[in-house]
Amino acid sequence: MRVETITTVLDLVGVFINSLLGGSVARRRELDLFGYVVIGVVSGLGGGMIRDVLLQHGPPLALTNPLYIPIALAGAGVAFLLKFSEREWTRIFYVLDAIALSVWAVAGAQRTLAAGLSWLPAILLGTITAVGGGATRDLLVQRVPVVFGGNGLYASVAALVAALQVICTALGVPVAVGTPVAIVAGTVLRLVAYRRGWELPGGVGWEARDVLGKAIRPPPLRRRRDRRGDGDE
Repeated sequence: MRVETITTVLDLVGVFINSLLGGSVARRRELDLFGYVVIGVVSGLGGGMIRDVLLQHGPPLALTNPLYIPIALAGAGVAFLLKFSEREWTRIFYVLDAIALSVWAVAGAQRTLAAGLSWLPAILLGTITAVGGGATRDLLVQRVPVVFGGNGLYASVAALVAALQVICTALGVPVAVGTPVAIVAGTVLRLVAYRRGWELPGGVGWEARDVLGKAIRPPPLRRRRDRRGDGDE
């Protein structure tokens, strides 16, 4: 199987899962059918379209490949038809989200390398592919995107997965081996980070007045001692 075919399959898997997740958000917000479609399609196609626009290698695949939009609609449709309890859906959501995050990070990095770019753009666009759709979805429903923290390691996991894929490619590891390794590693790391509450640090909280005051405060003046002796008078 060619690298391009594998990348496209991974892309489509990510589209379906993220559209399903977008539809679940629409259900929680009690949106109508049109809301399911919009949120699901944006969630499923947003990250890949941002990546393709930045790559500037023709129109985005979501607009040229006839499978992308129907698969995104299918994911949103499944979320529209099926209803789970809050506890069941929480478990399903985080597992699917971890898989989609890793799949898209790998697909984005691989597609960037195939476009002839170096390792750093591959990691960057792999991360954008993984988090772009979800971030756009969250903004549409007026909530802080999970990529900005408060929900365990997220974007950092995508960056690590993309980096692992780049390393495997650079070492000549077959795609059929390196890709599953990167996806499994990213999925496990994301789930463990969620369960254990691993997060990147936030603002330190130093008082700027105290820090700057200590930095610019002049040293105390030292009084010169009078060394003149009696014979000097």
